[in-house]
Amino acid sequence: MRVYWDIFYAFLKIGAFTLGGGYAMVPLIEREVVDSKKWISRHEFIDLLAIAQAVPGVLAVNMAVFAGYKVRGVKGSVVAALGATLPSFVIILAIAIFFTGFKDNPVVERIFKGIRPAVVALIAVPVITTAKAAGITYKTVVIPIVVALLIWLLSVSPVYVVAAAAAGGLIYQLGFKDKKTGRFRKGESEA
Repeated sequence: MRVYWDIFYAFLKIGAFTLGGGYAMVPLIEREVVDSKKWISRHEFIDLLAIAQAVPGVLAVNMAVFAGYKVRGVKGSVVAALGATLPSFVIILAIAIFFTGFKDNPVVERIFKGIRPAVVALIAVPVITTAKAAGITYKTVVIPIVVALLIWLLSVSPVYVVAAAAAGGLIYQLGFKDKKTGRFRKGESEA
């Protein structure tokens, strides 16, 4: 029973004290489930982040579900999802009930203007840490830049980008692995 409380409380803290949504939660989730609790490895975390982005739903909830499942199966995933979503639900409910009374208040407007730059920084941190953990180097940094530009400037659907990346990874793996041994050919390293 104690482990369920630990899962719930870990994600409750993350959900309660993170502004900016899912991407802003990524470094906190990483710190909690990888560094502090050691529920999953850093490599698993990078895979989790990729999967959580690829499936429908809220990024932070998807990550909570996976981490909870890894620790305690289906019950763990439900507890983690509840912990991650409860703070947002309560806060949004309170805002819906009370915000109309003070939404035009100049102090409230200034507070929200002050929060915006902090949210941008909270989103930038996981981009940098994920790039480092994924092995992005000066030689390979062109790939995420080109992908970001394709999506942003040319409105290419991320679905096509993911499909192209999967196909490219498959072709790369098939092209550089020795068919007899299953190992990479000499001079090639496993990506």
